[in-house]
Amino acid sequence: MPDPTGLAVLSDWLFTSAVGVYMLASLFGAFEYVLARYRPRRAEARPEPVAVGAGAGGVAPTARVDGSSERPPVRPVALPPRLGRMGVALTVLGAVLHLSSVVLRGIATERVPWANMYEYISAVGLVAVGTWLYVLRRHPVRRVAVFVLLPISLLLFLAGNLLYAEAAAVQPALRSYWIVIHVAAAIMASGVFLVSGVTSALHLVSTGRLADLTDSTDSAEPAKATRARPVADRLPPPEFLDRLAYRSGVFGFLTITVAIVTGAIWAEAAWGRYWDWDPKETAAFVTWVCYAAYLHARATSGWRARRAAWLNIIGLVVVLFNLFFINLVIAGLHSYAGV
Repeated sequence: MPDPTGLAVLSDWLFTSAVGVYMLASLFGAFEYVLARYRPRRAEARPEPVAVGAGAGGVAPTARVDGSSERPPVRPVALPPRLGRMGVALTVLGAVLHLSSVVLRGIATERVPWANMYEYISAVGLVAVGTWLYVLRRHPVRRVAVFVLLPISLLLFLAGNLLYAEAAAVQPALRSYWIVIHVAAAIMASGVFLVSGVTSALHLVSTGRLADLTDSTDSAEPAKATRARPVADRLPPPEFLDRLAYRSGVFGFLTITVAIVTGAIWAEAAWGRYWDWDPKETAAFVTWVCYAAYLHARATSGWRARRAAWLNIIGLVVVLFNLFFINLVIAGLHSYAGV
């Protein structure tokens, strides 16, 4: 459809700008993560040092109970959080540009801005960024921003370069008010699942480090195990990551349930049946089962931590499989990718 106002072009420019800003925010997040140093979560128990005098440089050497002497431990100093704050500011700027792009796309086409794969992934990325900003406001997890923003940036880059579709009117099969409810719920669930799955992956890395430290307690070189996993050394506590993944997973599970129920109602109105085991319907059901299993496992005392986190990651893989393979490779009743 013609766009005499140029809003669709402006929307595309805003989308490209948002992706660039997200990537720059990821870079600042990577700098903060790599350069900043944090106090380890676990430390080997040491005898209490006893002061024996002051050295010429003004630093008092200490004598340990076992007779050895050493200087007082230096308190770990983190770089000024300027890089992290700049990364958050860029993320907010990117979200504003991204939201403007989605809104202008809808105004230019006079419909909801999620009628093809390009628009759908754009909306999923916006929800994921919004979820991450909400988490940042509630919890001190800024130093792991690169692990969340980088996958989102790559997903949006893929959508803008390989899945782009010109602004056009919605297909006749999608001209229903159910597209607002059903697809919006699916978008929200996918965006939240992205954050939840990444958090579970970080939880696995974090608990892996703790396991290494525990195994090395009786070894002669405990510091070597600490240095062996420098990535996990800067992650938040595994208990916090597990709790964050679970809470976001609950929200995503509720929204995907709404998406499946409303989709069945829409299918009955459009095709005369609630369920036909279409590839998209089947993949959505498998996704629902995966996250139901994750939430059940997480609530079971014997499954808390690593095994439940693996189920969450499997659920995210199914979501991505549904998003790309089902929409782009397999033909079915839900073939509305527009590419």
